[in-house]
Parts: sequence; structure tokens; C-alpha cells
Amino acid sequence: MFLIRKLVSFYQSVFLSPRFFVSLAAIILVFVLAFFLPVLFLAGKILCLILVGITLVDFALLFSKNGIWAQRQLPIKLSNADQNPIFVNLKNNYPFSTHLQIVEELPSQFQKRDFLIQLSLKKDQNRQVEYILIPNQRGEYHFGKLYVFAQSPLGIIQKRYGFEKDEMVKTYPSFLALKNFDFLSIQSQNKINPTKKIRKIGHSFEFEQIKEYIEGDNIKDINWKASAKKNELMVNHFQEETSQNVYCVIDSGRNMKMPFKNLSLLEYAINSTLLFSHVALGKKDKTGLYTFSKSIGNYVSAQNRNNQMNLILDSLYNIETNYSESDFGVLYAQTKRHLTQRSLIFLYTNFQSKEGLQRQLKYLKALSKLHLLVVVFFENPLLEELASETQKGLDDVYNKIIAQKYMADQRVIANTLTQMGIQNVLTSPEKLTVGVINKYLEIRARNI
Repeated sequence: MFLIRKLVSFYQSVFLSPRFFVSLAAIILVFVLAFFLPVLFLAGKILCLILVGITLVDFALLFSKNGIWAQRQLPIKLSNADQNPIFVNLKNNYPFSTHLQIVEELPSQFQKRDFLIQLSLKKDQNRQVEYILIPNQRGEYHFGKLYVFAQSPLGIIQKRYGFEKDEMVKTYPSFLALKNFDFLSIQSQNKINPTKKIRKIGHSFEFEQIKEYIEGDNIKDINWKASAKKNELMVNHFQEETSQNVYCVIDSGRNMKMPFKNLSLLEYAINSTLLFSHVALGKKDKTGLYTFSKSIGNYVSAQNRNNQMNLILDSLYNIETNYSESDFGVLYAQTKRHLTQRSLIFLYTNFQSKEGLQRQLKYLKALSKLHLLVVVFFENPLLEELASETQKGLDDVYNKIIAQKYMADQRVIANTLTQMGIQNVLTSPEKLTVGVINKYLEIRARNI
């Protein structure tokens, strides 16, 4: 069995190159012409022997030793929707220059079956090759084997080398963009309010001490029991808050399934939440996370601890959805029960029509009474392009009218939310994170 496996492995490592088949075709042509010119028959046999000899010499050169070494270098994790560099280290141990073809068994999510890198290495040369992968969904990505096809200067046959076992790398939400958005948030804050140093949110419900009432104290804070004992007015003092609770709430229902440039709206919302949470934590606010569809999914309590970003990142990675109908009533009940302190909530969702908003408006109004609610929803840039195109026929006119109606509905939805006193962000998926961060910085600057 061992010998059979060796023979099978040897057979699978030998490949004939295109140069061999071109040479063979030329020899066959000579034999065909020899039917009309018999003198060419001898030349054909000589050429055939030469091809066999060169093939044997090439075989001896390539299989005399393990001439190629290769190693794939994968990152610990991949960043969704970002350019992830993958490195392949190569070394030529042959005593001659070789032409190499690198073939990777990429994860099935990429659906790339024609991956090929060609290069040449001189004898004893080391080289590192880089290629870029851009994932478009979270999850586990399984890499197969790394194959290198080596070819000598004769170029008649190729020897296939197989390296690396199957490897798995997890793809997380877009963490590579965090540094860029650090710089963006600082610039945006300086533009909005360059001199603001201390921001007081107001007092929380966290009791500090009881003091005598002085003119200017809030009458609502009078402690009547303590006043009766002391026979003078006493007021409760609370700890001064310099931060607020900020929650990102992600609708993981069917509204977020629509794709745009290979990413679903849900993936855009997840990437935006990660970057926005990073910025908010940098501003000393407490950040948390909710996801919901038919029921409440992932939950991270708003905190400003050292490992908060890791908790949010892991929670975002583990978001699962079957894209069912979202229940905003469940979201309202959950926030009313668990969020006892007024918080800033960024709700990522999508409304396709005015009727879709009307069905959820009562829950949004109720939420906005308890918290400062910002509804984040999406415009469709493809429809904007369609609405601005020149019409070439009746079908184009119909398409343009439908696109314009959809865009008008989106503006009506935004105006309706504004009239109800609900903050909102209407943005394209590509500009989502910038729009959300700018809205957050605006709210901080206005001390809402």
C-alpha cells in the first residue's frame, strides 16, 4: 500500500507543459507532411527522439531533489470588506533558474477558481509574494493547499509541489479601518467645536450625598424625609456625569438583506458599529450593542472598560440571522426593561417605503420619549444613477419614474421622522460610518 501511495503521489506531481504539446504537434505535422514528401519521415523520427531525450533530461533535472520550498503566511484574522494582504515565501533550491506557477486553494466564499501567480526565481533565490483578499461576509474561511508548479529552463515538464495543510481563519468586522477613523473623528470634532474641553451630560441617578438646600438647587431633588428630620430643606446631590451611554442597535431582519457592492446592508451596519463604538469609547462615552429581528439577539451592556472593544467585536462576529420580519415592539419592550438610564441610541435599519415606516412609527416615537434616538437608514445610489440617466425608450422612462418615486419616499420618511422629533441619518452604504460619526459628534457638540 505504501508503494502504491508513493506511485500515485509521483504520478500526480508530473505535468506536461504547453511547450511539450506544441513540440509534439510540430512533430506530428512533420509526419503528416512525410506522406507527401517521404524524405521528411526520417527527420520526424529524429525530432521524436530528440523530444524524448529532452523530456528525460528535464525529468532528471526536476526530480533529482526537492528544489522548491514554499510557505503561506496568513494573518490571525481577516478584516471584512478590507484589503487583507496574504504572503507566500518561496525559495529555489535548484542549481538553475526556474519558472514557477503558484496556485492557491482559496476559501469557497471568494468563488475564485482561476487564481494564478507566475514568477521566476534564480538559483538559491528567496522571494516573498503578496496578494490581496477582500472578504465580503463574516465567518470561517478555510484555505486548502498551496501548490507550486516548477519548470526548468527546458520547459518540457512541470513538477507540482504541495505545501500547507488546510487552514482556517476567521473573518471579523472591519477592524483594519479603526486607525483611519481615529484621525477622522479628531478632525471632525475640531471642526465642530475646537475649544470645548469639558462636556457635562448632567447628573445620573447615582446618589452621592445629602446637603442643605441653597438657592438655585433643583426643587425636584429635595429629600422630604431628610428635611423633616433636620427641620430644614435638604436636597439630594448626585454624581456629576462626564459620559453618557451610547447604544448601537442593529436590525438584523429582512430589511437589511439587500446587497450593495457585494456586501449586505447588515454587513455595512456591523462594520459601521465597530468603528463608531471605537470612536465613542475614545470620547470616554460608554458604548453597548443590541441586535434584533423577531427577538433580541446579541447584547453588550454599555461600559467603558478596557476590554469593551473586544466584547463588541466578538458579539458583532457572532451575529446570526435568518432575515425574518423584524419586531420593533420586542425592541421597545427590551430597552424599556433594561435601559433604565436615558441613553443615546443609533438604530441601524432600513425602510423601503412610507408604509413600512408607518407600521413601526409608534414604537419609534415611544423609544424617542425614553432615549435620544437616531434612526439610521439607507438610500440607494444605484437608483440615484438610474434617475439621472437619459431615457432611450419607454422602459427607461418607467424605470426613471420608479427610481424618482423611491427617492422621494426616502425624503418623506426622513421628514416624517424629523417632524416627530426623531433624529435621523439618511446615507448611502459607502458613507454610512462617516455619516453616523458626524451625527454623533454633532450631538456631543450641541450637548443634546
